[in-house]
Amino acid sequence: MRQEVARRANHCCSYCRSQEQVAGMLFTVDHIIPQALGGSDDLDNLCLACWDCNPIKQAHVTGIDPSSGNRVPLFHPHRQRWLDHFAWDQDGAVVVGTTEVGRATVEQLQLNRAFLVRARRQWIRVGWHPPVDTSDAP
Repeated sequence: MRQEVARRANHCCSYCRSQEQVAGMLFTVDHIIPQALGGSDDLDNLCLACWDCNPIKQAHVTGIDPSSGNRVPLFHPHRQRWLDHFAWDQDGAVVVGTTEVGRATVEQLQLNRAFLVRARRQWIRVGWHPPVDTSDAP
């Protein structure tokens, strides 16, 4: 099942879009709706997550949009397209939330952690970032 989850995510973290190959480690399988909140082990509820996004997300399924102050659902990797909610800044190192869902997810999952932004800048220099978006979400 892990292989299918990774293939479906194009071996990228479903949230921060880091690539397994670039990170140099296999990522973990995340329950989009946590089991603690009734989430299943069905493939539709599983996504690939890096070793930072997964523990930061924990059992969160909602977040606060910093622009509107509204509590909204976090990004769902299989029901939503990443590019419909996020974009890269001009340099390509910072994830920008373009919707309430995107902004809340950026904040809740800390998608622009300082260490990760520094790593992205290095990956950009050698042509490894941003990844090509080939997600199978609608």
